[in-house]
Amino acid sequence: MDKFSFVRLAILTAFVPIALAVSTQQYNWKNVKIGGGGGFIPGIVFNPSQKGLAFARTDIGGAYKLNADDSWTPLLDFADDARWNYWGVDALATDPVEPNRLYLATGMYTNSWDPNNGQILISTDTGATFTPVKLPFKVGGNMPGRGMGERLAVDPNNNKILFFGARSGNGLWKSTDYGSTWSKVSSFTNTGTYIADPTDTSGYNSDKIGIAWVTFDQTSGKSGSATPRIFVGVANKGSSNIFVTNDGGSTWSAVAGQNTTYLPHKGVLSPSEKVLYVSYSDGAGPYDGTLGAVYKYNIASSTWTDITPVSGSDLYFGFGGVAVDLQKPGTLMVAALNSWWPDGQIFRSTDSGATWSPLWAWQSYPTMNKYYTYSDSLAPWLGPNYVDTTPGDKQIGWMMEALVIDPFDSNHWLYGTGATLYGGHDLLKWDTTHNVTIKSLADGIEETSIQGLISPPTGPSLLSAVGDIGGFAHVSLTSPPTTGFTNPTWPTASDIDFAGNKPTNIKLANMGECYSSTGKQVALSTDSGATWNQDYGAADNTTGGKVALSADGDTVLWRTNGNGVMVSQYTNAFTAVPSLPSDAAIASDKKNNSIFYGASQSKFYLSTDGGKTFAAKGSLGSSTSPVKVVVNPSVTGDVWVSTDKGIFHSTDSGSTFNALSGVTQAWAIALGAPAKSGGYPALFAAANIGGVGYFRSDDQGVNWVKINDANHGFGSASSNVITADPRIYGRVYIGTNGRGIFYGDASGASPAPTSTVSSTASSSTTSKSSSTTAVSTTKTTSSTTTSKTTTSSSPTSTGTVAGYGQCGGMGWTGGTVCVAGFTCVYSNPYYSQCTPS
Repeated sequence: MDKFSFVRLAILTAFVPIALAVSTQQYNWKNVKIGGGGGFIPGIVFNPSQKGLAFARTDIGGAYKLNADDSWTPLLDFADDARWNYWGVDALATDPVEPNRLYLATGMYTNSWDPNNGQILISTDTGATFTPVKLPFKVGGNMPGRGMGERLAVDPNNNKILFFGARSGNGLWKSTDYGSTWSKVSSFTNTGTYIADPTDTSGYNSDKIGIAWVTFDQTSGKSGSATPRIFVGVANKGSSNIFVTNDGGSTWSAVAGQNTTYLPHKGVLSPSEKVLYVSYSDGAGPYDGTLGAVYKYNIASSTWTDITPVSGSDLYFGFGGVAVDLQKPGTLMVAALNSWWPDGQIFRSTDSGATWSPLWAWQSYPTMNKYYTYSDSLAPWLGPNYVDTTPGDKQIGWMMEALVIDPFDSNHWLYGTGATLYGGHDLLKWDTTHNVTIKSLADGIEETSIQGLISPPTGPSLLSAVGDIGGFAHVSLTSPPTTGFTNPTWPTASDIDFAGNKPTNIKLANMGECYSSTGKQVALSTDSGATWNQDYGAADNTTGGKVALSADGDTVLWRTNGNGVMVSQYTNAFTAVPSLPSDAAIASDKKNNSIFYGASQSKFYLSTDGGKTFAAKGSLGSSTSPVKVVVNPSVTGDVWVSTDKGIFHSTDSGSTFNALSGVTQAWAIALGAPAKSGGYPALFAAANIGGVGYFRSDDQGVNWVKINDANHGFGSASSNVITADPRIYGRVYIGTNGRGIFYGDASGASPAPTSTVSSTASSSTTSKSSSTTAVSTTKTTSSTTTSKTTTSSSPTSTGTVAGYGQCGGMGWTGGTVCVAGFTCVYSNPYYSQCTPS
């Protein structure tokens, strides 16, 4: 009889060790260097009083401080599961009077995706530490219009005073005590009417953008007193959208003669000219915008002048970033927010916008004149390390809302894009030779959303599936990849897996959720990710989900987005697998080519025919949301499952499960190199074990050590992925939703195991075939649970032990002799298993 198909009913009674406490082990954490940012950088701010002090904000990856060598230091790595929305930075203000003071307005979403209100993070040591001040409303660092700004500003004459422009119709707010307390400015009544898409039921595009920016006119006041004149830009179209006060905010009026056609994205003051420069777009950005304008407002004469750099057919984009040179009055720059073809565009004027020169121009189609040299040596995967004159390459960038000139150095400029941060140190050449240097200068800004990680036993130690930029074979952890995955080149990859018996075989799935993805959305590599080919068995335009590659690499199980679970062998056409729920977590056995596993709600599923059919096996207790299935790479049927109710372990292909004691909720799990040669793999988990954190167990979950610390929270535990290195004991990789990939190595001695007590637990399990209809995908949240799950173990027997059964361990009273073809192998003091001889 096939050992995976028989029906078994058993009463289980076994010794189960229970951990009483969790120790802590010191780990050394570093970023896996991608080197180019990898995501949208909507804001860069120089301090006007202290040379070299600058900060950058990102939409999902926190904030960074500029270093003297052009690299960046992350400021919010302490954000943990309870503070994950700190990584959404919607506004940034650096104090012009006391440069040590820094303020961040943080919060990820204003809709239901983020249940928490936002906060102002206050630092008095230039970002080394922060104190949060909660706000009575949400902040949207990753919402539409996040490149507008800055919404948060410090009064340059009386730095106790700050103003903050809120989203969602919440209006303008003021603090008079360095941000410690806030009150609504009741006299400011225009809170914004623009909504990107009123029909969006998710609330993401149907929320009001609100107030876009706050700009003080320092020249209107004197040091020590509140600045009288303040300009505020509001997201309105078809009505007044720029307002001014001349009495410090007591009364407000619309600025006469303004443009009401477009949305004001930036309002930047040139103090010596007493001119306000405003960029406009017809969309909130960062993705939309097909028309716009640039205006300047002469404060002394109360007159507006249209200084838009292009017109007619050359104007097919809105405008985002605006920069003024404080050393050279009348010198300014403006960026096209969304020039998607043939490239991004930046304009420069040295006469207050009367005339402009572009960063590139047509010679005669299709030949482009590009007035710069280019280097991406710090992030070579961005493209060719030379000026590419091919139309459509978007080498300059896109989504360019952040554009600044160093207030102390006219040669130093920076700008943010949807993929990296560029800049240079010879900007004045623009005005002479009209040829400047553009470099990728995002070293230290690791702002990517990691969708999948694997660490195979051969080849590169790490391969990644990454949002927005596809993925990489990380040949080095400390140097950036030379190239991303190509052929196909996808904007976003959703998952990655390797074949256990042939680990150079890698499978990749395209997410296809944020972009218009067409064609085949599964790819195969046979050389550890160096080269790729599309899987032509995949249905056109079917996207996403998760993949599991069989042990020999010839079969792919694919949980798609919206089309259920599908399977293909030898790159033949994928066929539906109706016996496995469409939301199932999936995995392949790493030794047996015919075996796949699945988990959905409280049920575990097994396939022994290469994923064609699945049968329901043992129970995962009261679980409703399994997250990850992980398989021992050396032992068939040794399976771990993380769920909203904890971590479950089976040694009999899922017929029965042990629920680990003390683990109330778990998300990502991984198996890595064992502590001792021949021992059981180390188990890593992002879980709630007396609190949410990251943990390692060297004895199959009997004892745990916490491996993250107060400086490394890794954001939302439920959004992260992990994998462990099978070649280096203790090494684990954590892929975050916004701060790229971290790798950690134990740097302190492993603590002694905590005390354990024995207990008995009983359960009954039935293994049988089952056909289950598809159910809709459920989202795993970061909430925790305190309910305890009953534990069970493999069946005991006083006779011969079946294959993969328990055959020894402390307190074990069952059989110790395995059936023919199997040998009793020691795993740890509590468990030995019958494994194939």
